[in-house]
Amino acid sequence: MRHLLDTRTLDRATALRILDVVEDMSDTQSREVKKLPTLRGKTVVNLFFEDSTRTRISFEAAAKRLSADVINFAAKGSSVSKGESLKDTAQTLEAIGADAVVVRHPGSGAPQTLATSGWISAGVVNAGDGTHEHPTQALLDALTIRKRRFGAESRGRDLSGLRVVIVGDVLHSRVARSNVWLLTTLGAEVTLVAPPTLVPQNVSLWPVRVVYDLDEALAEDPDAVMMLRIQLERMNAAYFPTEREYSRRWGLDARRVAGLPAGSIVMHPGPMNRGLEISSEAADSPRSTVLEQVTNGVSVRMAVLYLLLAGERDDERGGDL
Repeated sequence: MRHLLDTRTLDRATALRILDVVEDMSDTQSREVKKLPTLRGKTVVNLFFEDSTRTRISFEAAAKRLSADVINFAAKGSSVSKGESLKDTAQTLEAIGADAVVVRHPGSGAPQTLATSGWISAGVVNAGDGTHEHPTQALLDALTIRKRRFGAESRGRDLSGLRVVIVGDVLHSRVARSNVWLLTTLGAEVTLVAPPTLVPQNVSLWPVRVVYDLDEALAEDPDAVMMLRIQLERMNAAYFPTEREYSRRWGLDARRVAGLPAGSIVMHPGPMNRGLEISSEAADSPRSTVLEQVTNGVSVRMAVLYLLLAGERDDERGGDL
């Protein structure tokens, strides 16, 4: 694997291969000594032009557990604030010898530009670009659903026949887009629930069903309910009347959680707006996988960095990864 830029272009076999490598990485994290020597001598740069807690820390933990050297770059306090372009920043990273660059950027398509421009030779991982995609989040969500559903027998399994409901600010959500492509590739049936103002115009081209009533979607007994954060920082208009109205119609509260079938899980990519799209009772219920998702995120990012930086060498030798 040369780069990981999106989930839309991942085929089923590649997605399952990544998830199975994630299972291997997850197994190593239950040991007393979690660190592996796999990427010793490699340099991973976390290039973040947007604020992040979980994703940045998760990538840093993943690289360090594989023994890579890690350089954390934040746009605030760097030459970007002085007007430095993405090209000049990329060429600086090339000059210091970066082997992999993890990019989060407010502009959709920035990681693709970085990977295909010829500015750098390093592998590129998309850690979220604008409202486009966030592939590692979708991978960790798919893994969480798979492990909760199949337990110890999850390796090699896809998500055929499972029903997933994604609720909230689909319009501005790169997490929703990546999950739609990956979950449907793995065989899941995906339903989007949102106010009409928060549904993308081109959603008719997506392999999903769209409903506007959350209770109607929950009545169909989904296996997973994924709540999305209301991204107020990306909104420049009134997309719904009031926060109270949104919470009443599209928020996941204790009553709606209680009505879910046995085995159904509640997911959220974080950070959560408690009391808006999800209540504290729902976020902290036994059905909630929020912290599992964070734990699985480290294993997913370990697997991606491994496949980018070490897997290609194994491929050349005829290995499995």
